[in-house]
Amino acid sequence: MTTVLIADDQPMQRFGFRMLLESQDDMTVVGEAGNGTEAVHLVARHHPDVVLMDIRMPGLDGIEATRRIIASGARTRILIVTTFDLDAYAYDGLRAGASGFLVKDALPEELLAGIRAVAVGDAVVAPTLTRRLLGAYVHRLPAVPGDRVASDPRITALTEREREILTVMGQGWSNTEIVARLHLAESAVKTYVTRILAKTGARDRVQAVILAYDTRLVAPA
Repeated sequence: MTTVLIADDQPMQRFGFRMLLESQDDMTVVGEAGNGTEAVHLVARHHPDVVLMDIRMPGLDGIEATRRIIASGARTRILIVTTFDLDAYAYDGLRAGASGFLVKDALPEELLAGIRAVAVGDAVVAPTLTRRLLGAYVHRLPAVPGDRVASDPRITALTEREREILTVMGQGWSNTEIVARLHLAESAVKTYVTRILAKTGARDRVQAVILAYDTRLVAPA
């Protein structure tokens, strides 16, 4: 059973999410929050598997709430739901530690699939959409020295092949594309991705891609 916390300042939006989630045999809603502060407190109390996190909420917004939840060490994963698919705040939310984002007009089955994916540690944002998002807001990345890739211990810990895999992940390749283009077995690709996440300390694929951009291992298109 996947436990979900809904954080949104609109009561009708929370009601709609709850009705959808409670229609599923493998999901249960453990609470609702109308702002970020409530979300942080309810996560500490209920330890949900997933939080559906709105961004624009009164008081503490969804980005800061995400940052605080991740900093607390909670195993809860954050799925941001936003009005626009290229909302600048969505990018900040991913950098704060969210596992992905969906737009509020996503189909019900897309939202349910996203929650299930996040709950087991997968990223919800499609690889191509991740690249598009990061590319659109690359000017927000901090300036770094040219040797950042060579000196960052999270990158130097990777083998040559693992660095290659991380690079193409950052370029928007899916596992299927990696298998076909690099002539690797699907099981091998999954193993490489798992090792990359473990060595870099990334919570999921999205965070690994953000690392690739932060260290300039991948240059934005």
